[in-house]
Amino acid sequence: MAFVRDPDLCVITCAVSGVLANRQQCPGIPYTPVEIAEECKRAHDAGASVVHIHARNDDGSPTFNPKTFAAIKEETRKRCPIILNFSTGTILEDVSEQCTYIRESKPEIAALNMGTMNYSKYSEKRKAFVFDMVFPNTYEKIIKMLSAMNESGVKPELECFDTGHTHGIWPLLDMGVLKKPLQFSFIVNVLGGVPPMIESLQLQTKIMPAGSEWEVIGISKCQWRMLASALVLGGNIRVGLEDNLYLPNGDMAKSNADVVEVAARMVRDVGRKVATVEEARQILSLDRFKPA
Repeated sequence: MAFVRDPDLCVITCAVSGVLANRQQCPGIPYTPVEIAEECKRAHDAGASVVHIHARNDDGSPTFNPKTFAAIKEETRKRCPIILNFSTGTILEDVSEQCTYIRESKPEIAALNMGTMNYSKYSEKRKAFVFDMVFPNTYEKIIKMLSAMNESGVKPELECFDTGHTHGIWPLLDMGVLKKPLQFSFIVNVLGGVPPMIESLQLQTKIMPAGSEWEVIGISKCQWRMLASALVLGGNIRVGLEDNLYLPNGDMAKSNADVVEVAARMVRDVGRKVATVEEARQILSLDRFKPA
């Protein structure tokens, strides 16, 4: 029997660490594969059905080492059945390591940044930029990673920071390297991308192909308001210590479970239902993605 999407179901993704924040900023951020796996388990128990993974060295510095991603998968699978979404984001043009861990570890999902942008953070207090860079994502770079995903049966999660990123998928569909049904993440509140407004989400969802799944990723303090906006509009949501370190009351989260628990409560408070892992697999059409 064909799966019928229940619009009340909401997939909660948890981005457990990211690469920018450290333990000086938030003691709960995990570094090692075991620590990351433990956070994945906590997020799963609190209601998340997907975890978004960045790998780190034991000192907290970022790494793209395929062995580290393999260890994270192994340790997580010992603890819970949560769906794995591996990051592929890099400012470098060489994506050979990303393609290797996609092919070797075969996570169910891999995040794919869909366009080049200014990627910056500004401090109003300091009147200066905390960081200021260009995040290059050419079509050539995107296609290399898409090819690895297609070969491995890994579904791409299309990360769109701006409306041009969402509109710009059409050549990939026309070439046949990107295949429907599609899954989008709309990131808001990054300088160079769309602002944290409900109108941003409304426009993005009009641009994306009909029938696509989508979630919102709200960066920093706007996160909770943007989650509420997505819940009203029928989208899925992402939380986690990669995106925001603080609970709605201003307290710092002690673990990813803290923010997932709030997100799950928000889902229920608006009359929607938290999707299980199996329901999320069906909603995201993961069984349709097989190795080429």
